[in-house]
Parts: sequence; structure tokens; C-alpha cells
Amino acid sequence: MKTNKIIGFFGALCLLGLSWVAEAQKMTSYQSEKAGGYAYWVCTPSGYVNGRADKPVIVFLHGASSCGTDLSKVLRYGPLDAVSSGLQVDAVLVAPQNPGGAWSPSKIMDVLRAVERRFSVDTNRRYVLGMSLGGYGTVDFVGTYPDRIAAGMALCGGGSLRNYCGLAKVPFWILHGTDDRAVAVSESQAVVAAMAACGDTSRLRCDWLPGVNHGQLGKAFYVQETYQWLLSHSLLDAGRPVNRVATLPTESFSSLALLADRKQEPSANSQSQNSQGKETSPAAQSKPQAKPSTPTTAKPASSPQYYTVRKGDTLTAIARKYHTSVAKLCKLNKIKENAVLQIGRKLRVK
Repeated sequence: MKTNKIIGFFGALCLLGLSWVAEAQKMTSYQSEKAGGYAYWVCTPSGYVNGRADKPVIVFLHGASSCGTDLSKVLRYGPLDAVSSGLQVDAVLVAPQNPGGAWSPSKIMDVLRAVERRFSVDTNRRYVLGMSLGGYGTVDFVGTYPDRIAAGMALCGGGSLRNYCGLAKVPFWILHGTDDRAVAVSESQAVVAAMAACGDTSRLRCDWLPGVNHGQLGKAFYVQETYQWLLSHSLLDAGRPVNRVATLPTESFSSLALLADRKQEPSANSQSQNSQGKETSPAAQSKPQAKPSTPTTAKPASSPQYYTVRKGDTLTAIARKYHTSVAKLCKLNKIKENAVLQIGRKLRVK
């Protein structure tokens, strides 16, 4: 089990050009090949052998709290943190670090090109997702290079493009909480309106999530559904349609049930933030302080409770039904989050 101190220690080593392996997925840091460019992390999936098979590549753009020159900040939340917590993503993950200010589409592309020179990746399956400041960066990057990106997802961001018609060519998913006090939902709505002005929004998905604040959308990085949706697209798809069948467990984003045991970006309600979503470092939700102990009568342990898997069930749906988390279900049943659920199997839920 890794602690923040362990991650910080190995993160510091990686800045010296070393690498580390977590859950059979390898993370390595790189400095920019161009002056003024972005340093970045690359995480290869379990079992990846460079040169043997091309893998999809997913670029993650962080929010303002991770800006700077300390690459370990990029490990605090997002896909790399999710991987270090045990999530399996069958793609090469790339996480550049923005030293400050708005994301530069050309510098992000420089990072992507460098990764493609170093690793075997499928250039028809490039994806981008980002949150807050990274949401702005995702919109701007995908809109600048629509013919090179298979799909994108922007969380609680906005955009600064002069023309959004390029973005309308790409399968794109925008999500924003209506209770976001760091970046108003109107920022994302303005992007949607600008795309609509181009006359075609057939590849756009957008969700305005009631009761969800700025930080709670960070839960999207920790669920398989996010990456499954991205990876379902390719530049080779005829007409490049958007996947409208896949869903995210967005109804859980306003509660602690989905990621009770995971790190997540804190709510914006308790932070001072700028118009492009400056947020502090994500951490686990604060646990209630323990009350002074008082003599009590010991209660007998509750009996285990089980659920029989039915057709169409997922770990996420079962976790929601029993007000628990996917992580707890996996621990109780000694399975992984990407385990195939066999119909008729009994899962312990409590």
C-alpha cells in the first residue's frame, strides 16, 4: 500500500530520470526536448512491451493547483493517481505539467509527438481529458487539432478558442456541476453554444450535473467507465460518431459513496479560486473527527450480506445499490475492478 510520502519519494527519484513500477504499470518522467516546453509523465499499461504492439494514448491535462516545476504535483489526482491506486487502463497515459498560465495546444502536441517517438502507440486512437484549467486546455487542444484526436472529455472547464467548428468534428463530452463556484457552468455552456453556432453538434455530449460542485467531478478519473468511453472511439470510425450508449456513474458524484476510500479533488466551496478553476491539491475526503470514547455495550457483528449477480450488473451499479464503494466490494470479494461478473455469482456486499 502506497502512502503520499512514498509517492512523493519516488516522484522525486523520477525527476532525476529514474522510473518506478506500480501495479505492474510503469511510470517514467521526461523533460521537454524543446526550450520552454512541458515536462511530463508517461505511464505504460500492465504487460506493455515497447515495439511489440501499438497501444492507445490518453493525455491528461491537470488543473491550476498542479502547475509549477515539481512534477510530483501531477501525481496528486487524476489518471496517474488512479493507476497508483489499482485502476487498470489499457493505454499509454501521458500527463504533462503546465508551469503556469493557460495550456498551450502547440506545447501539448510537442509532448504527444515526443511520446510517439519513444513508444509504440496507435495514432488513430489518441484521446485527451482534463479538469478545470485542464478542461479549458482540453477544449483548446482538441479544437486546434481535431483531425488528430479520436475523442475528448472536458470536466468543469471552458474554452478560449476563436472558432469552435473544429471541436465539433470530434466526439466530445463536456461535464459540469451546477453547484460549481470555482468555474461557473456558464463557461461550459458558452462552449456548447459556440459549437452550435457552427451548425453541427451531432458529436457532442454535455451533462449539467445538479448538486455537483467543482471538486466532486474529479471522481470521474477513478472509474473505468471514463476510459472505456474514450477508448470506444477511433479516427478510423466512419463519420466519427460519438458513443451515446456509454454512461458514467454521475449520480454518485455528489456523494461519497463511489470513492469513499479514494483520493479526490476537494470541493471548490472551501477554496479561493480564479476564473479558470485554480484548485488546491486533491486529497481524501476528510473523515469525521472521532468523538470522545464512552463506555458502550458491545454489539454483535452483523452477518455478511450477499447479492446474486444478474445479467447487466456492474460493480458500480451494485455498489450504488448497497450504498458502498467499488473498492470495498473488490476487497470483500478479493477481485479486481475490471473483473468479469459471472451471472449467478454471489458477491458479498456487507
